[in-house]
Amino acid sequence: MTFEFAAPPHPESPHRGRILEPAEWASTEIPLLRDPRRVITELHALHRPRGGDVVVAVLRQDQRPVASASFSYGELECDGWVYRNALLHQLRRVIPHDLRRRSPSHTAILLCARAGDLGWTPEDGAWLWGLRDACTLHGLRCGAYVTLGEGGWQVLGEGRTGRRPSVREGPLSPLAVAPPRENGEVRGGAEEASPGEGVLEEGA
Repeated sequence: MTFEFAAPPHPESPHRGRILEPAEWASTEIPLLRDPRRVITELHALHRPRGGDVVVAVLRQDQRPVASASFSYGELECDGWVYRNALLHQLRRVIPHDLRRRSPSHTAILLCARAGDLGWTPEDGAWLWGLRDACTLHGLRCGAYVTLGEGGWQVLGEGRTGRRPSVREGPLSPLAVAPPRENGEVRGGAEEASPGEGVLEEGA
């Protein structure tokens, strides 16, 4: 697994135990995406993420998305525990947990959209920690982490990249949710989310 590094977009988090370093992520048995371009393109078309948005998606065994949600992480503290809670909240909204199964039947992946370099930053390390922990708590297999920028996309640690799709210019997008598929189709919707919160409780 290979990594490139970029200057951190946020001050380094004081919670060092809540960040995964590249070597730690590389030692984790993360299932490879067989066709990352197809998965990333499908999620991009559904959520249209912009810089400051993140998309969490649940894949079935054939690596087709069965549920996904996107939200703006804005001013969230750069800490794996904070990111874990945000991801877990979204996962609970879109798909039941698999905690009763002996082994996970679904895999969760994360797509983080931002401006600038696609190389690893401490913020990525916090997202990696959050993704891994959220998957454990929701009975999912921890999957790939993808960074999406103006110049294209990169699967972190795998060295696989592409020019399209890429981050669109413009303001942050509203939170979007695609609940589990029904009869093979994805049901989608959108709700407004306040910048920095990333979620909007029903009835709020």
